[in-house]
Amino acid sequence: MLIQKRSPFDLKHSDVTPKTQYLNRRRFLATGAGVVGAWATLDQARATMKLPNVVKSAYKVDEKVTSKEDITSYNNYYEYGTDKSEPARYANTLQPSPWHVQIGGLVKTPKTLDMDAILKIAPLEERIYRHRCVERWSMVIPWIGFSLRDLLKQVEPIEGKAKYVAFQTLFDKKQMPKWGDAGIQLPYVEGLRLDEAMHPLAMLAVGLYGETLPNQNGAPFRLVMPWKYGFKSIKSIVKITLTDKEPPTTWNVTNGREYGFYSNVNPEVDHPRWSQAQERRIGELFMKKTVKFNGYGDQVASLYSGMDLRKYY
Repeated sequence: MLIQKRSPFDLKHSDVTPKTQYLNRRRFLATGAGVVGAWATLDQARATMKLPNVVKSAYKVDEKVTSKEDITSYNNYYEYGTDKSEPARYANTLQPSPWHVQIGGLVKTPKTLDMDAILKIAPLEERIYRHRCVERWSMVIPWIGFSLRDLLKQVEPIEGKAKYVAFQTLFDKKQMPKWGDAGIQLPYVEGLRLDEAMHPLAMLAVGLYGETLPNQNGAPFRLVMPWKYGFKSIKSIVKITLTDKEPPTTWNVTNGREYGFYSNVNPEVDHPRWSQAQERRIGELFMKKTVKFNGYGDQVASLYSGMDLRKYY
């Protein structure tokens, strides 16, 4: 467990950009100490609703938070278009309810969970994380969710056998009208080493800016890995599998020369077609220096002790 000291990384909740209206929105019913009213009753329109009982987390950075408009209108979700503005335009066809995720593989207690069950796994926290894309743009996002390890503990990975965690996104041609333009193998898949997945910073996000996730941001829940390039943060998850072998990942399969399995933010390793030394924060004009592990090195560098991170990029 990380112990937070008062430091330049602290950010008061009052510093977060004021709430404004989302683009695509969906409705969420909630009350009391938990979330009540099954997701199956949700209207499939585009409404988000306030998430109740969200606590402020020690995991936060002292930087200006990206505006809600930018976070919800500048997206990579290729099943809904390859232009940054297209997911917000087309993802209204995604049906985030009812939703089930299968969790199995090398575990003692495989489970299939709906969103009501997922939302009861752990208290919801607001975590203000940096988000860095391999395309050299970045954001600061106030995610809502909990540590991935809290979900994995529910299924009890088999010690000594489970070494990796594989993830799979929904793939439904009816719900994803732009899938044919994606240019990548679908369904979208990702993977982590088990110790990466069990790190407390590894997060399952169910919302942002205090409300449920918009479709274009990966509704109803997604992975968030703040020290890795953004494509590791798989959206709209329907399957999680514990395995003893390194799982395939979409961008590594698509172009392994440019996208490695680990994909930790490392300004010392250029993309073959551009430098990674600088990045542009969305909403700002000038480029800024890229920080190794996206600024989370103190917390995660030990995971890669002894590894050549120029080779295992």
